[in-house]
Amino acid sequence: MVKQRARILVVGGGYVGMYTALRLQHRMRPEIARGGLEITVVTPDPYMTYQPFLPEAAAGAISPRHVVVPLRRVLGRCRVITGEVTRIEHARRTAHLTTPATQEKGGTETLTYDELVLAPGSVSRTLPVPGLVDYGIGFKTVEEAIGLRNHVIEQMDIASSTRDPAIRDAALTFVFVGGGYAGVEALGELEDMARYAARYYHNLTPEDMKWILVEASDRILPEVGEEMGRYALTQLRRRNIQVLLRTRLESCADRVAVLSDGQRLPTRTLVWTAGVRPHPLLAATDLPRDDRGRLKCTAQLTVEGVEHAWSAGDAAAVPDVTAAGPGALTAPTAQHAVRQAKVLADNIAHALRGEPLRTYAHRYAGSVASLGLHKGVALIRGHRLIGYPAWFMHRAYHLSRVPTVNRKARVLAEWTLAGLFKREIVSLGSLEHPRAEFELAVRGKHPLDPHINPKGSS
Repeated sequence: MVKQRARILVVGGGYVGMYTALRLQHRMRPEIARGGLEITVVTPDPYMTYQPFLPEAAAGAISPRHVVVPLRRVLGRCRVITGEVTRIEHARRTAHLTTPATQEKGGTETLTYDELVLAPGSVSRTLPVPGLVDYGIGFKTVEEAIGLRNHVIEQMDIASSTRDPAIRDAALTFVFVGGGYAGVEALGELEDMARYAARYYHNLTPEDMKWILVEASDRILPEVGEEMGRYALTQLRRRNIQVLLRTRLESCADRVAVLSDGQRLPTRTLVWTAGVRPHPLLAATDLPRDDRGRLKCTAQLTVEGVEHAWSAGDAAAVPDVTAAGPGALTAPTAQHAVRQAKVLADNIAHALRGEPLRTYAHRYAGSVASLGLHKGVALIRGHRLIGYPAWFMHRAYHLSRVPTVNRKARVLAEWTLAGLFKREIVSLGSLEHPRAEFELAVRGKHPLDPHINPKGSS
């Protein structure tokens, strides 16, 4: 039993934030009911994104709304605030944050707490590449995934409707930078989708499209092992996908991808998936960090040398007690994040009740990766799978891990329907600018109606 009223602040609504709050509201239900415990979750988005499903969402195999989990529905005993923490003064147990309401007034508000769970996750790791900010497309959020799907289909529409060979060639050249999970899976799924969609264009064929993967190291998918990485490389190249190893993107200014091997590729699509870095919020705290910017943590998921502060996931440097040698850290993967969140929540409950803390220890079970529909690679407890079995294992594993029975049922239903009916190949790019048509009408600038005056009356 908690001896006094405690306020727990969870910063971030991703894997660690959501699972920690979910387990705490279950384990501490009596304390919450009596008013002895308050859990507040602050997150920029009121939902958790299950990122392993982003490639399938981009390919249209899963609806975007089924890739996300609404936090207010699953965290019914928590207070969920849509906002962004900008600074934390842990010595004073104070967090400064902005919300949609405070942004209108140009101010901030503060929250005080007793226990802090800092789990803001990571952001895309970018380099000072000329043109990247203007033409690069990320692949870390559901909005980016759906935007990329619409963009790819839009480029096929452009190529089909033009007689200019330069515009056509640039529209049908798709460059992905980064050979990890995100880059390979996104490329594999989208190439599959575009190959299927090409049958509905009278003047496009799959051979007209150029799909290029640029990777700075000498291998792709290092998470699945060297042998499986070589197999994945062979399979991609058999699909006429160019995989350029030991190659870097030097520039993408003026819609031309300039590579370190001297190639210049006119392209209207450049997807950046070259890794992640710790969230900038960590630098705006008074908590200790390592040389990579992550919070220094113990194996009990407390912040090293600090009381009442906890962390896990991408933001935390957690010792790997199962490793053979000293100094090893757990990998920043969803597999560890989900398991760490459960131990973290349990340890907060133990700390509040004066009980000993648990040590996080988990041996890496393996990795699975999709290369497109019915294609994949997997390394599970030393066993290697390729092709359809690996693809099936990829889906089965992530279906078991996606939160809530509701989401599991919806995703399974969509996969079943996708197997019975044809793919959807509609681009809804106008959803990104829903007021564009109305604004044209109001301003009297619709290109097909020259009789509308500037005031909008005919």
